[in-house]
Amino acid sequence: MIARNPRQAAVRRLSIALAVSVSALSLAACGDGGSDDTAAKKGNDITVGLLLPDLDTARFEKFDYPLIKQEVASLTENKGKVRYANAEASVSRQSEQFQKMIDDKVDVILVDALNSKTIATDVQKAKDAGIPVIAYDRLAEGPIDAYVSHDNELVGQVQGRAIIGELGDKAEKSKVVMMNGDPADPNTARFKDGALSELQGQVDIVKQYDTKEWKPAIAKANMKKAIQAVGLNNIAAVYSANDGMAGAVIEALQEAGATRMPPVTGQDANLDAVQRIVSGEQYMTVYKSFLLEATNAAKIAVAKVQGRSIEFAALTRETVDSPTQKNIPAMLVPVVALTKDNIKDTVITDGVYTVKDICTSKYKADCAAIGLE
Repeated sequence: MIARNPRQAAVRRLSIALAVSVSALSLAACGDGGSDDTAAKKGNDITVGLLLPDLDTARFEKFDYPLIKQEVASLTENKGKVRYANAEASVSRQSEQFQKMIDDKVDVILVDALNSKTIATDVQKAKDAGIPVIAYDRLAEGPIDAYVSHDNELVGQVQGRAIIGELGDKAEKSKVVMMNGDPADPNTARFKDGALSELQGQVDIVKQYDTKEWKPAIAKANMKKAIQAVGLNNIAAVYSANDGMAGAVIEALQEAGATRMPPVTGQDANLDAVQRIVSGEQYMTVYKSFLLEATNAAKIAVAKVQGRSIEFAALTRETVDSPTQKNIPAMLVPVVALTKDNIKDTVITDGVYTVKDICTSKYKADCAAIGLE
Protein backbone atom coordinates (compact mmCIF):
# COMPACT_ATOMS: atom_id res chain seq x y z
CA MET A 1 0.00 0.00 0.00
CA ILE A 2 1.22 3.52 -0.75
CA ALA A 3 2.29 5.28 2.42
CA ARG A 4 1.87 9.02 2.64
CA ASN A 5 1.84 11.53 5.44
CA PRO A 6 -1.37 13.60 5.88
CA ARG A 7 0.20 16.88 4.86
CA GLN A 8 1.46 15.41 1.56
CA ALA A 9 -1.96 13.93 0.86
CA ALA A 10 -3.65 17.28 1.49
CA VAL A 11 -1.23 19.07 -0.82
CA ARG A 12 -1.87 16.59 -3.63
CA ARG A 13 -5.60 16.86 -3.30
CA LEU A 14 -5.27 20.58 -3.91
CA SER A 15 -3.26 19.87 -7.04
CA ILE A 16 -6.39 18.98 -9.00
CA ALA A 17 -7.21 22.65 -9.19
CA LEU A 18 -3.84 23.50 -10.70
CA ALA A 19 -3.31 23.73 -14.42
CA VAL A 20 -0.94 21.07 -15.66
CA SER A 21 1.16 23.69 -17.41
CA VAL A 22 1.89 25.32 -14.07
CA SER A 23 2.95 21.96 -12.65
CA ALA A 24 5.21 21.46 -15.64
CA LEU A 25 6.98 24.73 -14.99
CA SER A 26 7.51 24.02 -11.31
CA LEU A 27 8.82 20.50 -11.91
CA ALA A 28 11.06 21.61 -14.73
CA ALA A 29 12.50 24.26 -12.44
CA CYS A 30 13.67 21.49 -10.12
CA GLY A 31 15.99 20.31 -12.86
CA ASP A 32 18.41 17.46 -12.56
CA GLY A 33 20.53 18.95 -9.81
CA GLY A 34 23.57 17.06 -8.58
CA SER A 35 27.18 17.37 -9.58
CA ASP A 36 28.16 17.99 -13.18
CA ASP A 37 31.56 16.45 -12.44
CA THR A 38 29.91 13.19 -11.41
CA ALA A 39 27.76 13.18 -14.53
CA ALA A 40 30.79 13.83 -16.73
CA LYS A 41 32.66 10.97 -15.06
CA LYS A 42 29.82 8.56 -15.84
CA GLY A 43 29.36 9.85 -19.37
CA ASN A 44 26.37 10.28 -21.65
CA ASP A 45 26.76 7.12 -23.75
CA ILE A 46 24.04 5.21 -21.90
CA THR A 47 21.21 2.84 -22.80
CA VAL A 48 17.82 3.05 -21.11
CA GLY A 49 15.67 -0.06 -21.39
CA LEU A 50 11.95 0.76 -21.65
CA LEU A 51 9.31 -1.94 -21.15
CA LEU A 52 5.70 -0.89 -21.75
CA PRO A 53 2.72 -3.18 -21.19
CA ASP A 54 0.24 -3.05 -24.06
CA LEU A 55 -0.92 -1.54 -27.33
CA ASP A 56 -4.59 -1.10 -26.33
CA THR A 57 -3.74 2.00 -24.29
CA ALA A 58 -3.04 4.56 -27.01
CA ARG A 59 -0.80 6.80 -24.90
CA PHE A 60 2.07 4.30 -24.56
CA GLU A 61 3.03 4.17 -28.24
CA LYS A 62 1.95 7.68 -29.16
CA PHE A 63 3.30 9.64 -26.21
CA ASP A 64 5.25 7.80 -23.49
CA TYR A 65 7.85 6.07 -25.67
CA PRO A 66 8.57 9.06 -27.97
CA LEU A 67 8.73 11.49 -25.03
CA ILE A 68 11.11 9.30 -23.02
CA LYS A 69 13.29 8.76 -26.08
CA GLN A 70 13.39 12.49 -26.79
CA GLU A 71 14.20 13.42 -23.19
CA VAL A 72 16.99 10.84 -22.85
CA ALA A 73 18.58 12.22 -26.03
CA SER A 74 18.23 15.79 -24.75
CA LEU A 75 19.82 14.96 -21.38
CA THR A 76 22.77 13.11 -22.91
CA GLU A 77 23.74 15.38 -25.82
CA ASN A 78 22.13 12.85 -28.19
CA LYS A 79 24.50 10.12 -27.05
CA GLY A 80 22.02 8.18 -24.91
CA LYS A 81 19.53 5.80 -26.48
CA VAL A 82 16.36 3.98 -25.52
CA ARG A 83 15.85 0.28 -26.20
CA TYR A 84 12.10 -0.28 -26.32
CA ALA A 85 9.83 -3.33 -26.10
CA ASN A 86 6.07 -3.64 -25.69
CA ALA A 87 4.60 -6.75 -24.04
CA GLU A 88 1.30 -6.52 -25.97
CA ALA A 89 -0.59 -7.54 -22.80
CA SER A 90 1.42 -10.76 -22.31
CA VAL A 91 3.01 -11.27 -18.87
CA SER A 92 5.31 -14.00 -20.17
CA ARG A 93 6.42 -11.83 -23.09
CA GLN A 94 7.23 -8.97 -20.74
CA SER A 95 9.36 -11.31 -18.62
CA GLU A 96 11.24 -12.45 -21.73
CA GLN A 97 11.75 -8.83 -22.79
CA PHE A 98 13.00 -7.97 -19.31
CA GLN A 99 15.53 -10.81 -19.43
CA LYS A 100 16.69 -9.64 -22.87
CA MET A 101 17.35 -6.17 -21.42
CA ILE A 102 19.45 -7.76 -18.67
CA ASP A 103 21.32 -9.96 -21.17
CA ASP A 104 22.01 -6.92 -23.33
CA LYS A 105 23.40 -5.10 -20.27
CA VAL A 106 21.35 -1.94 -20.54
CA ASP A 107 22.27 0.67 -17.95
CA VAL A 108 18.83 1.12 -16.37
CA ILE A 109 15.36 -0.33 -16.91
CA LEU A 110 12.09 1.60 -16.89
CA VAL A 111 9.23 -0.89 -16.58
CA ASP A 112 5.46 -0.52 -16.62
CA ALA A 113 4.63 -3.94 -15.17
CA LEU A 114 1.69 -5.93 -16.44
CA ASN A 115 1.73 -7.97 -13.25
CA SER A 116 3.24 -6.26 -10.22
CA LYS A 117 3.87 -9.51 -8.32
CA THR A 118 5.41 -11.74 -10.99
CA ILE A 119 7.70 -8.96 -12.21
CA ALA A 120 9.51 -9.09 -8.84
CA THR A 121 11.63 -12.05 -9.99
CA ASP A 122 12.84 -10.09 -13.01
CA VAL A 123 13.51 -7.00 -10.91
CA GLN A 124 15.67 -9.09 -8.58
CA LYS A 125 17.63 -10.51 -11.54
CA ALA A 126 18.33 -6.96 -12.73
CA LYS A 127 19.41 -5.98 -9.23
CA ASP A 128 21.77 -8.95 -9.11
CA ALA A 129 23.21 -7.83 -12.44
CA GLY A 130 23.77 -4.30 -11.10
CA ILE A 131 21.06 -2.72 -13.24
CA PRO A 132 18.76 -0.21 -11.47
CA VAL A 133 15.01 -0.61 -12.12
CA ILE A 134 12.49 2.22 -12.07
CA ALA A 135 8.79 1.36 -11.89
CA TYR A 136 6.92 3.49 -14.41
CA ASP A 137 3.20 4.29 -14.18
CA ARG A 138 2.51 1.13 -12.09
CA LEU A 139 4.22 0.21 -8.85
CA ALA A 140 6.18 -3.05 -9.24
CA GLU A 141 7.24 -5.39 -6.47
CA GLY A 142 10.85 -6.36 -5.87
CA PRO A 143 13.89 -4.16 -5.16
CA ILE A 144 13.06 -1.19 -7.39
CA ASP A 145 15.08 2.02 -7.17
CA ALA A 146 12.32 4.55 -7.81
CA TYR A 147 8.69 4.96 -8.87
CA VAL A 148 7.24 7.51 -11.31
CA SER A 149 3.49 7.75 -11.70
CA HIS A 150 0.45 9.74 -10.66
CA ASP A 151 -1.44 9.81 -7.39
CA ASN A 152 -3.59 6.89 -8.47
CA GLU A 153 -5.99 7.09 -5.55
CA LEU A 154 -6.61 10.70 -6.50
CA VAL A 155 -7.41 9.55 -10.06
CA GLY A 156 -10.26 7.43 -8.67
CA GLN A 157 -11.42 10.26 -6.42
CA VAL A 158 -11.54 12.64 -9.37
CA GLN A 159 -13.64 10.14 -11.32
CA GLY A 160 -15.97 9.55 -8.37
CA ARG A 161 -16.40 13.26 -7.71
CA ALA A 162 -17.27 13.82 -11.36
CA ILE A 163 -20.11 11.30 -11.12
CA ILE A 164 -21.45 12.77 -7.86
CA GLY A 165 -21.23 16.31 -9.23
CA GLU A 166 -23.08 15.42 -12.42
CA LEU A 167 -25.83 13.46 -10.63
CA GLY A 168 -26.36 16.29 -8.16
CA ASP A 169 -29.44 15.99 -5.94
CA LYS A 170 -30.38 12.69 -7.59
CA ALA A 171 -27.15 10.96 -6.53
CA GLU A 172 -28.47 9.15 -3.46
CA LYS A 173 -31.10 7.19 -5.37
CA SER A 174 -28.98 6.71 -8.50
CA LYS A 175 -27.84 3.26 -9.62
CA VAL A 176 -24.17 3.19 -10.63
CA VAL A 177 -22.20 0.43 -12.38
CA MET A 178 -18.45 0.17 -11.68
CA MET A 179 -16.15 -1.12 -14.42
CA ASN A 180 -12.81 -1.59 -12.66
CA GLY A 181 -9.46 -2.40 -14.27
CA ASP A 182 -7.30 -5.50 -14.22
CA PRO A 183 -6.91 -6.89 -10.68
CA ALA A 184 -3.33 -7.90 -11.54
CA ASP A 185 -2.49 -4.21 -12.08
CA PRO A 186 -1.57 -2.61 -8.72
CA ASN A 187 -3.03 0.69 -9.88
CA THR A 188 -6.50 -0.86 -10.17
CA ALA A 189 -6.91 -1.16 -6.41
CA ARG A 190 -5.80 2.45 -5.93
CA PHE A 191 -8.24 3.74 -8.59
CA LYS A 192 -11.03 1.68 -7.07
CA ASP A 193 -10.29 2.79 -3.50
CA GLY A 194 -10.28 6.41 -4.57
CA ALA A 195 -13.55 6.09 -6.48
CA LEU A 196 -15.26 4.22 -3.64
CA SER A 197 -14.16 6.89 -1.16
CA GLU A 198 -16.36 9.30 -3.12
CA LEU A 199 -19.18 6.99 -4.25
CA GLN A 200 -19.90 4.73 -1.27
CA GLY A 201 -22.84 5.99 0.73
CA GLN A 202 -23.57 8.64 -1.89
CA VAL A 203 -24.96 6.44 -4.70
CA ASP A 204 -26.34 2.91 -5.10
CA ILE A 205 -23.52 0.81 -6.55
CA VAL A 206 -25.53 -1.99 -8.15
CA LYS A 207 -22.84 -3.88 -10.09
CA GLN A 208 -19.03 -4.07 -10.03
CA TYR A 209 -16.78 -5.87 -12.51
CA ASP A 210 -13.05 -6.49 -12.81
CA THR A 211 -11.64 -6.33 -16.34
CA LYS A 212 -8.84 -8.76 -17.12
CA GLU A 213 -5.92 -7.02 -18.86
CA TRP A 214 -8.10 -3.90 -19.23
CA LYS A 215 -9.58 -5.42 -22.40
CA PRO A 216 -12.44 -3.36 -23.89
CA ALA A 217 -14.13 -6.52 -25.20
CA ILE A 218 -14.41 -7.85 -21.64
CA ALA A 219 -15.74 -4.51 -20.40
CA LYS A 220 -18.36 -4.51 -23.17
CA ALA A 221 -19.49 -8.04 -22.30
CA ASN A 222 -19.78 -7.08 -18.62
CA MET A 223 -21.69 -3.93 -19.46
CA LYS A 224 -24.21 -6.00 -21.40
CA LYS A 225 -24.66 -8.17 -18.31
CA ALA A 226 -25.21 -5.06 -16.19
CA ILE A 227 -27.81 -3.68 -18.60
CA GLN A 228 -29.68 -6.98 -18.54
CA ALA A 229 -29.55 -7.23 -14.74
CA VAL A 230 -30.26 -3.60 -13.83
CA GLY A 231 -32.24 -2.35 -16.81
CA LEU A 232 -31.01 0.16 -19.37
CA ASN A 233 -33.07 3.07 -18.10
CA ASN A 234 -32.17 2.38 -14.47
CA ILE A 235 -28.42 2.94 -14.93
CA ALA A 236 -27.72 6.52 -13.86
CA ALA A 237 -23.91 6.50 -14.31
CA VAL A 238 -20.99 4.22 -15.14
CA TYR A 239 -17.63 4.42 -13.43
CA SER A 240 -15.15 3.23 -16.06
CA ALA A 241 -11.55 3.14 -14.89
CA ASN A 242 -10.06 4.06 -18.28
CA ASP A 243 -10.95 5.36 -21.73
CA GLY A 244 -10.60 2.08 -23.61
CA MET A 245 -13.24 0.51 -21.40
CA ALA A 246 -15.36 3.67 -21.50
CA GLY A 247 -15.62 3.37 -25.27
CA ALA A 248 -16.74 -0.26 -24.92
CA VAL A 249 -19.28 0.65 -22.21
CA ILE A 250 -20.75 3.35 -24.45
CA GLU A 251 -20.98 0.90 -27.38
CA ALA A 252 -22.90 -1.55 -25.20
CA LEU A 253 -25.28 1.19 -24.06
CA GLN A 254 -25.86 2.38 -27.64
CA GLU A 255 -26.46 -1.16 -28.90
CA ALA A 256 -28.98 -1.64 -26.10
CA GLY A 257 -30.90 1.37 -27.43
CA ALA A 258 -29.76 4.22 -25.18
CA THR A 259 -30.71 7.55 -26.72
CA ARG A 260 -29.14 9.62 -23.98
CA MET A 261 -25.90 8.57 -22.31
CA PRO A 262 -25.56 8.44 -18.55
CA PRO A 263 -22.33 10.04 -17.32
CA VAL A 264 -19.42 7.68 -18.11
CA THR A 265 -15.95 8.32 -16.71
CA GLY A 266 -12.57 7.46 -18.18
CA GLN A 267 -8.84 7.96 -17.83
CA ASP A 268 -5.86 8.68 -20.11
CA ALA A 269 -7.36 11.39 -22.36
CA ASN A 270 -7.20 9.20 -25.46
CA LEU A 271 -8.12 11.14 -28.61
CA ASP A 272 -11.29 9.12 -29.22
CA ALA A 273 -12.30 9.72 -25.59
CA VAL A 274 -11.83 13.48 -25.95
CA GLN A 275 -13.95 13.35 -29.09
CA ARG A 276 -16.64 11.39 -27.22
CA ILE A 277 -16.59 14.09 -24.54
CA VAL A 278 -17.05 16.74 -27.23
CA SER A 279 -20.04 14.84 -28.64
CA GLY A 280 -21.55 14.23 -25.19
CA GLU A 281 -21.20 10.43 -25.28
CA GLN A 282 -18.55 10.32 -22.52
CA TYR A 283 -18.78 12.67 -19.55
CA MET A 284 -15.13 13.00 -18.52
CA THR A 285 -11.66 11.54 -18.55
CA VAL A 286 -8.71 11.99 -16.22
CA TYR A 287 -5.89 13.82 -17.95
CA LYS A 288 -2.53 12.71 -16.63
CA SER A 289 0.25 14.75 -18.15
CA PHE A 290 2.20 12.33 -20.34
CA LEU A 291 4.81 15.05 -20.76
CA LEU A 292 5.49 15.35 -17.04
CA GLU A 293 5.44 11.64 -16.30
CA ALA A 294 7.58 10.57 -19.26
CA THR A 295 10.15 13.35 -19.15
CA ASN A 296 10.67 13.06 -15.41
CA ALA A 297 11.00 9.29 -15.68
CA ALA A 298 13.75 9.88 -18.22
CA LYS A 299 15.43 12.40 -15.91
CA ILE A 300 15.40 9.93 -13.02
CA ALA A 301 16.73 7.11 -15.21
CA VAL A 302 19.61 9.20 -16.56
CA ALA A 303 20.45 10.63 -13.13
CA LYS A 304 20.50 7.13 -11.65
CA VAL A 305 22.93 5.88 -14.29
CA GLN A 306 25.14 8.91 -13.95
CA GLY A 307 25.39 8.45 -10.20
CA ARG A 308 23.45 11.55 -9.15
CA SER A 309 21.06 11.58 -6.21
CA ILE A 310 17.46 11.55 -7.38
CA GLU A 311 16.30 12.60 -3.90
CA PHE A 312 18.64 15.57 -3.54
CA ALA A 313 17.95 16.64 -7.12
CA ALA A 314 14.29 17.04 -6.07
CA LEU A 315 13.19 14.49 -8.65
CA THR A 316 11.64 12.24 -6.02
CA ARG A 317 9.96 14.29 -3.32
CA GLU A 318 7.88 11.53 -1.80
CA THR A 319 8.10 7.88 -0.85
CA VAL A 320 5.76 4.93 -1.38
CA ASP A 321 5.59 1.38 -0.04
CA SER A 322 5.06 -1.79 -2.05
CA PRO A 323 4.23 -5.18 -0.49
CA THR A 324 7.95 -6.06 -0.70
CA GLN A 325 9.69 -2.74 -0.09
CA LYS A 326 9.35 0.35 2.08
CA ASN A 327 10.20 4.00 1.42
CA ILE A 328 10.68 3.80 -2.35
CA PRO A 329 11.70 7.23 -3.73
CA ALA A 330 8.75 8.45 -5.79
CA MET A 331 7.54 11.22 -8.05
CA LEU A 332 3.74 11.53 -8.21
CA VAL A 333 2.50 13.82 -10.97
CA PRO A 334 -0.78 15.80 -10.57
CA VAL A 335 -3.97 14.88 -12.46
CA VAL A 336 -6.85 16.92 -13.88
CA ALA A 337 -10.51 16.10 -14.58
CA LEU A 338 -11.03 16.79 -18.29
CA THR A 339 -14.55 17.69 -19.41
CA LYS A 340 -15.84 19.63 -22.41
CA ASP A 341 -15.30 22.80 -20.33
CA ASN A 342 -11.50 22.58 -20.14
CA ILE A 343 -10.29 20.78 -23.27
CA LYS A 344 -8.51 23.96 -24.40
CA ASP A 345 -6.76 24.42 -21.06
CA THR A 346 -5.48 20.84 -20.87
CA VAL A 347 -4.69 18.68 -23.88
CA ILE A 348 -4.62 21.54 -26.39
CA THR A 349 -2.54 23.92 -24.25
CA ASP A 350 -0.09 21.09 -23.50
CA GLY A 351 0.24 20.25 -27.20
CA VAL A 352 -1.13 16.72 -26.85
CA TYR A 353 -3.73 17.37 -29.56
CA THR A 354 -4.64 20.24 -31.84
CA VAL A 355 -8.17 21.49 -32.48
CA LYS A 356 -7.80 19.95 -35.95
CA ASP A 357 -7.01 16.55 -34.39
CA ILE A 358 -10.15 16.64 -32.25
CA CYS A 359 -12.58 18.48 -34.50
CA THR A 360 -12.70 16.20 -37.54
CA SER A 361 -15.71 16.47 -39.87
CA LYS A 362 -17.71 14.10 -37.63
CA TYR A 363 -17.25 16.38 -34.60
CA LYS A 364 -17.19 19.85 -36.21
CA ALA A 365 -20.71 20.81 -35.15
CA ASP A 366 -20.18 19.54 -31.60
CA CYS A 367 -16.87 21.42 -31.39
CA ALA A 368 -18.52 24.62 -32.56
CA ALA A 369 -21.25 24.20 -29.94
CA ILE A 370 -18.69 24.29 -27.13
CA GLY A 371 -16.50 26.99 -28.71
CA LEU A 372 -13.74 24.65 -29.81
CA GLU A 373 -12.82 26.05 -33.22
